[in-house]
Amino acid sequence: MIKILRYTEYLYLAVAIVSIYKVATLWSIEPKETYIFIFFAVVSIAMFLFRRKYRKRFEQRKQDNQQ
Repeated sequence: MIKILRYTEYLYLAVAIVSIYKVATLWSIEPKETYIFIFFAVVSIAMFLFRRKYRKRFEQRKQDNQQ
């Protein structure tokens, strides 16, 4: 289960990177369309940080229960 949580963290990070790339490429062409990609990037980074914190807390709790 912990491996799945780790993969989903990096999936959010990948979405953020793709969104930032789309913002960089579309900004000069169509600035109004980039706002949704900015939103996706911000939410993806926030979810990455939240899931990482949650996974580390879960691992710590599991380690404390084993001792």
